[in-house]
This record gives sequence, C-alpha cells and structure tokens, in this order.
Amino acid sequence: MELIVFDLDGTLLNQESAISDYTSETLKLLAEHEIAYTVATGRTLHGARAILEGHQFLLPQAYKNGVMIWHPEQRQFSSGAMLTTDELDHIVHACIGQGVTPFVFTLEEDQENRVYHPALQSAIEERLIHNLGIEDNISPRPLHELPADAAITHVNAIGPSEAINAVLNNVNDEPHLVAYSGIAWEGRQWRWLDVHHSDASKGGAIEVMKELLGVERVVCFGDNDNDLSMFEMADESYAPANANDAIKAAATAVIGHHDEEGIARFLRERFRLESG
Repeated sequence: MELIVFDLDGTLLNQESAISDYTSETLKLLAEHEIAYTVATGRTLHGARAILEGHQFLLPQAYKNGVMIWHPEQRQFSSGAMLTTDELDHIVHACIGQGVTPFVFTLEEDQENRVYHPALQSAIEERLIHNLGIEDNISPRPLHELPADAAITHVNAIGPSEAINAVLNNVNDEPHLVAYSGIAWEGRQWRWLDVHHSDASKGGAIEVMKELLGVERVVCFGDNDNDLSMFEMADESYAPANANDAIKAAATAVIGHHDEEGIARFLRERFRLESG
C-alpha cells in the first residue's frame, strides 16, 4: 500500500487557501483508483475542516505539524508532546517582549481545541483570529484563565518580520522547543509564528500513521521548513515551484506551482489517472 501525504497551505491549496475544482476532481480520481491519501499540516483541525470537507479525507490526519493525529472514524485525537508550563512561559514572555500577542492552544477532554491569549496588540492580530477560524469554532479566552493542568499543544502569533524573527531566535534557544515562521497570508510585511514541542513533527506523525495503516511506501508534498521531517522519511517527496530553497534541495523533484494546480497535474501523470 502507498500513502500520499499533502501539506495544505502553499501545496495542495491555491492562493485563496482553497482546493480548486481541478484538484478536487483529482482527489476523486485517487479515491476511485483506491490510492490512499491524507494531510499533514501546520493548521489545526478546526482550521482545515471546512477546506477538506467533501473531499474524502477519510484516513488519520496530522495537525499542528504532528502534535496531534485526528482519527475521523473514531472522531478523536491521539496527541503527542505537549508544552510544559515553563516552556509556555518562555514563549509568552518572548512574544510580549516584542509587542506580539501569543495565541495559546489547548486540547480539551471533549477533543476540542481552545485558545487563550492576552490583550491583542495590533489590528493584524484580529485578522489572524479570523483567518485561523477561531471566532467561528471556539471562543477565545483570556490567558489568565488558562488552567494549570491544561494540555498545551502549540502557540501561534503574527507580527512584523523584525519582531517575529526576534521571537524565533529567542524560542529556538530553548532545547525542547521548535519554531517555524513564514510570510503571512495577510501580506508580505507580516510573518506568522508557530511554536510547539520539539518531540512532535510531521515526519513522526506519518511514521505513526504508516504503522497504523500498514503502509509500505509514502509519497509526500510540501513547501516549507516544517515539511522537512516528512521529506526525510518519505520514499518520494515533491516540492511545488513556490517552495523554499531548503525544501527544493531535499525533494525528489520540483514540480508545478501550487497556484497552477501543480500537485494535481503531477498526480494525474504519476498515477495515470483518467476521468470518465
């Protein structure tokens, strides 16, 4: 059995953060040919649910860069390494020191995510709440209400490049933390930040899914640094033309641009998929 694993933003999704009609038809063809596929994304489940709905993503899926694996049939998570209180304090102080609001995500007993944050410091952070789908799925709560025994999955933030880079450098000095950053959807002058425990990765999550599903080979697609761990363990790895240089160097091959349906066009050729 072969498993295809997709990153979402900058890879399977177009620049509108959506699955195009052509890509949707390609996914249907994969399903018809009984070719297994899933996602490994930096998004949370609630940030990806509406995008994936109706596209037959029926297998376990990796969220928050492998911190959590969602099992659709059981409708529950299996979780990986959580952040400790001391690690969270380090991240929060690093963010606030740069004028950036940390959004602290938790996994609740009811299998839902919840987010806590201090007072917002900029208008762009209001847009982050909207783009993450927080206001539609979960009610943000003040950071001081965070329970002492909370299962902390990750921290998100957005801000000017200089501020985010300063937080990134600070956080990466902590041995058990890993931080990723990139250009934000909201504009090139902004960068997003994603911090979680170093024991969690997309590669690690895919290893778990591989064992669960009895998969022999993995073919993966990704565009950013958080995809490197799954590129390392995959049998084949492909980077769209818009990927960063590190991913392109690690890839089996570079294929078409994500906004020109490069992944879907490659899949049709690679697996000889034909409609009708």
